[in-house]
Amino acid sequence: MGTVLVLGVGGILGEAWTWGWLGGAQSETGEDFRRAKQLIGTSAGSIVAARLAGGENPRRGEDRIHWDAEVEPDRRPGSLRSALDHASRISLGALSPLAAPALSAATPGGALARAAVLARVPAGRIELRDLRSRIDALGPGFEGRLNIVAVDRGSGRRVVFGADGAPDATVAEAVAASCAIPGFFAPVEIGGREYVDGGVWSPTNLDLARAGEGDRVLCLVPTAAMGTAPALALRGLAAGWRLATGVEAAAARRRGATVEIVGPDAGAARAMGSDLMDPRRRDDVLQAGFMQGARAAPPSP
Repeated sequence: MGTVLVLGVGGILGEAWTWGWLGGAQSETGEDFRRAKQLIGTSAGSIVAARLAGGENPRRGEDRIHWDAEVEPDRRPGSLRSALDHASRISLGALSPLAAPALSAATPGGALARAAVLARVPAGRIELRDLRSRIDALGPGFEGRLNIVAVDRGSGRRVVFGADGAPDATVAEAVAASCAIPGFFAPVEIGGREYVDGGVWSPTNLDLARAGEGDRVLCLVPTAAMGTAPALALRGLAAGWRLATGVEAAAARRRGATVEIVGPDAGAARAMGSDLMDPRRRDDVLQAGFMQGARAAPPSP
């Protein structure tokens, strides 16, 4: 029995909110999230999971590991919003497998649909070299608890680095692959295959939780803040992702686990805005996440 920590997608600001929330909750309860029974990270969540596995303490409130050092705000070729808008212009119908992956993830057609969409989204050009070096410096390893999710760009299938049968990769390589937003960052090549953002499969990949009777699954979903975004495509994605997460959570509950799904509250959502790749908001979002985590956490016994 123990806590399974599921950390979802959310861009630069999703990473900041997640780290802040964990720091606030830990400061109030004393729970050491570095000791989680399992750490499942997707995209932004993969950075946080790797930081915890590498021994970083969120209670200190530091935000030192970023994936945007190569991307200057005034020279970025677009935002997360514009990348998703581009995908939606290709075809909202084709985008639907990305929006509700839990409903078709296990079927060959689901993987093929993803591969077809990914083939039509131009590969990003920005390399995540700085992110890799920062994660490497922490020294995390795949010791059985850490799972990092990415998607094989050619096949459309999910790959869970750190799980049995997964391709050999360092944690830094896996995190970069999990963060490679299609059309924004360059795919990451591992073992001769190209990998992209794990959020293409699911916003949380909560179904990977090894949780049963008496276990607690704590799932942090930064993209819940997109539900009030002005762009229709983002609101549609948020709705699909909520559905996917709900389906995955129901399966864990049937196994007897307690599942808590947490998204940004109103204050954190305002701090995040609609562009989750805007580094200028990071400090405010980190603080908003910390305050939310401290309020949401039950008092220590």
